[in-house]
Amino acid sequence: QVQLVESGGGLVQPGGSLRLSCVASGFTFSSYIMSWYRQAPGKERELVAYISVFPETTRYADSVKGRFTISRDNTKKTVYLQMASLEPEDTAVYVCNALYTGIVADTVPEYWGQGTQVTVSP
Repeated sequence: QVQLVESGGGLVQPGGSLRLSCVASGFTFSSYIMSWYRQAPGKERELVAYISVFPETTRYADSVKGRFTISRDNTKKTVYLQMASLEPEDTAVYVCNALYTGIVADTVPEYWGQGTQVTVSP
């Protein structure tokens, strides 16, 4: 069974740091682009960052560029999001996403985790 399980969220003060993890199982992790999305109440879901398959490339939302770093460990089947200089605006549920890259098609396998809450508050 396919699973994406996020962890690492919590309450942090502005300016603090958190490291999120997403552990994958049930599919060939190394064949999937891994992404972090976030969604806050009253806001649209936002793509925070993604990391591609080999050769690994990354992309970040402008709102987090320079503060967040996405990485992956294909041996551990885990994708990470290192978050620094956190701001109240970063408060959201952070969700892990896996998108298949082994084929070119209109629709490809895609999986979602359940999310982990990040709250940035004094």
